[in-house]
Amino acid sequence: MFFDYCVRQIELSIREIGYGDASINKKMKDYINLLFSIIDKINDWENITKSQKIKILKLYIDESDNYEIYIDYFEKYSDYLSKNSFNNLSKDILTFKN
Repeated sequence: MFFDYCVRQIELSIREIGYGDASINKKMKDYINLLFSIIDKINDWENITKSQKIKILKLYIDESDNYEIYIDYFEKYSDYLSKNSFNNLSKDILTFKN
């Protein structure tokens, strides 16, 4: 269900950019392959060293000299997600209790 949502959002974003129907399938394939590549690399994020995390980030983010900012952000976000159930994060919930 979540994966389907992600794929749908990727498709909508591609359409918003303005790609035609003929280009959408190719772009979807490219973006889905990129998504799987990222998921594969960060699967053990909690168990790898900081230098390994920087190496992974350099594969996908090439505009930064300070990768520690990204590492800190992802770790805080992961901690936040681990403390909240998926139901609390879904848009069906009108009030968020932290």
